[in-house]
Amino acid sequence: MSADRPDLVIQGLGKRFGATVALDGVDLRLPGGSLVCFVGPSGCGKTTLLRVIAGLETPTTGHLLLGDRDLTRVPVHRRDVGMVFQSYALFPHLTVAENVAYGLRIRGVKRRERLARAQELLELVQLPDVADKRIAELSGGMRQRVAMARALALDPALFLLDEPLSALDAKLREGMQVELRRLQRRVGITTIIVTHDQEEAMAMADLVVVMGDNRVQQVGPPLEIYRRPVNRFVANFVGRNNFLPARVVASDAVEVAGVRATVARDLPVPPVGSDVTVAARPEMLRLRAQAPAGPALRGTVSMVRDLGRAVETRVRVHEQELVVSGRGGFAEGDEVWVELPDAGLVALAA
Repeated sequence: MSADRPDLVIQGLGKRFGATVALDGVDLRLPGGSLVCFVGPSGCGKTTLLRVIAGLETPTTGHLLLGDRDLTRVPVHRRDVGMVFQSYALFPHLTVAENVAYGLRIRGVKRRERLARAQELLELVQLPDVADKRIAELSGGMRQRVAMARALALDPALFLLDEPLSALDAKLREGMQVELRRLQRRVGITTIIVTHDQEEAMAMADLVVVMGDNRVQQVGPPLEIYRRPVNRFVANFVGRNNFLPARVVASDAVEVAGVRATVARDLPVPPVGSDVTVAARPEMLRLRAQAPAGPALRGTVSMVRDLGRAVETRVRVHEQELVVSGRGGFAEGDEVWVELPDAGLVALAA
């Protein structure tokens, strides 16, 4: 976070396209200088929200504030926003430096000054030697960094990126996640990234905004979103989870298939007697050949997959299949016990 960057505040934001609701009462406060990722399934409204922030769409209801400045009806060219589109939208007839300096040229900055600024930004994105090259000579990752440098040329108050890494192969994408995070920390600009890739959001963001059904479902740091989802939608969308029916038997405990287990104590639990769904991440479960001292469910191994970094074991328990991620050591058909984590289950309203 940066003390000299104002917070972005979104109040009751709604957007309709005719009878279609694209955004439904979005409320957010995004700290100045933070890197925020909007995630959610296709059609959930994350790109529409980004376009409203950019000024490319006008909200039907609500307000958008940057510090004490109301941006709700401010046109896009007066918003002080830099944006990188999924396609990068670079000019093939211009050199790399001319692409980066294009916005400065439109503002009437002298050629020597704007090319010097372009070179400075190319060094910032670790492309110091490509200023005179044409866009066609660059790789996908290099084009992406040029697009970032161009968006940063005017030192915008907000830096917005719509699926910026989706066109890259897996290895390059992972490397660019690191570079983008480093770049954001260097410049300190409030940055908002739209992505459908949850792992990408977890790797880069200070805050993750999970969207679904055209509204915000949960906002928080990546680990909080992952470990403490507030509802089944978030638990199911972010990462992988096992879901089991249960009943609340105490303020901190549920009964799952006749077994009592404690739940996360820092989340609200429905009243005693309520039917709930408990969520357990695959890596939080443990397989045992013998019944452990703590709560565990008995089952039969139905499939084993060695994924290299972990072994995925599927266990049939009471007509349901649980996924356990760990060291393995069991084979299909083995009778096992699935040990439940202490205070690691999340109780969600059924």
